[in-house]
Amino acid sequence: MAPRLPPARASIHHTRVRRRRSVALGILGLIVLAVAFVVIYPRTNGSSEATGKTATTEAITEATTEAITEATTTSTAPAATATDTTPAAPAVEPPPSHVGPPSDKTRLKLINTISGDISPKSVVSSGTGYITAQNMMYRHTVTVYGAKSMRLIATIPDSVVLAKFGYKGHPGTSQGAPVEAAFSPDAKYEYVTNYSMYGAGFGPEGLDTCTPESGYDRSFAYRIKTGSWKIDQVYEVGSVPKVVQATADGKYVLVSNWCSWDLSVISTAKGRVVRTIPIGAYPRGIAISPKGNAAYVAMMGGSKLVRVDLKSWKTRSIEIGSGPRAIEFALNDRYIYATLNAEGTVAKLDLRTGNVVKVSTGQAPRSLTLSSDGKALYVVNYKSASIAKVRTRDMKVLQTIDACEHPIGIAYDAPTARVWAACYGGALLVFNDK
Repeated sequence: MAPRLPPARASIHHTRVRRRRSVALGILGLIVLAVAFVVIYPRTNGSSEATGKTATTEAITEATTEAITEATTTSTAPAATATDTTPAAPAVEPPPSHVGPPSDKTRLKLINTISGDISPKSVVSSGTGYITAQNMMYRHTVTVYGAKSMRLIATIPDSVVLAKFGYKGHPGTSQGAPVEAAFSPDAKYEYVTNYSMYGAGFGPEGLDTCTPESGYDRSFAYRIKTGSWKIDQVYEVGSVPKVVQATADGKYVLVSNWCSWDLSVISTAKGRVVRTIPIGAYPRGIAISPKGNAAYVAMMGGSKLVRVDLKSWKTRSIEIGSGPRAIEFALNDRYIYATLNAEGTVAKLDLRTGNVVKVSTGQAPRSLTLSSDGKALYVVNYKSASIAKVRTRDMKVLQTIDACEHPIGIAYDAPTARVWAACYGGALLVFNDK
């Protein structure tokens, strides 16, 4: 169809009127946009900030309380072997948007302390309304809470009959020891690692002072279906598994194995470990790059991170500081944040330049979590019994508050703008940060 031509009898006067109306409408539109901007992005007043301290060189070793000691030694990262092909994963949902003012303008305020039959080593958020705490061998459970209500929803026993999942040699019911967890990108499943397994066919429980020659049994990771809260799949991984993370595309789940010094790669399509990557002494924290092309593993036995290419599975190491334990990516692929347990600092690593900026947050910083707008970090200091809030832009401590004895895990829940902290002695602390 030919384009419609203007009417032949349209006068110059009418044309000018239309132009004036167009200009008026344009000005009105700009005014509306300006008003909307003011409403959506109100000004917030700044507040006083603590001065950031430089990193100390004094070593702070991992605690021995509750017979949990994560020993340190130097390590190297051998190259990966083996190959695998998996079908395409379902589309990944975008992360939740940030709630409230910028997180570097707010301060933490305690609103609830949750107790009960718990001994949480870690706490994680699904981003879809659920919080879970992993309660180790002291309670043999994972507990589930409503992110908004802060009420207990379910208690999941770590008991499984491994024969039902095709694993022989362990007749009857076995128990685990839930230590760390992570949700799938679509939050339909939670993956949980078990420090050790207990039952027929299993030897003595693992210890943190170990090497691959210690001969501790391989353990298992569980998959728990969100909503039903039932264990519906299990995977045999390495010895004394620690952190677990799902890749951004949902194809793989990675597990760092403390005593076997390797990384288990689980194919979610095949439901089993498809690759084991030797990686060096005492791997712990895992962070997946926002682009989804690489995983970084914190080597707590040394001073490096190991980068794992998620296509070639090749590895290389990057210096960051002594005793890296937990790591988080910035919202872009440029920066990684890490707790340096042996130094008592938190580090910001620039992956382009290799530059590292450090700040002292307290004694034995263990876990950390990032706000949904990427402007603040929250760190639990195990020996200082405190939580520090750090501005990511310049790594300055904005707030330090008393927490509980032995705070060990921490999670940021984006939909509620709340921070949950796990107290190893038997409590969860919930803070508003909005």
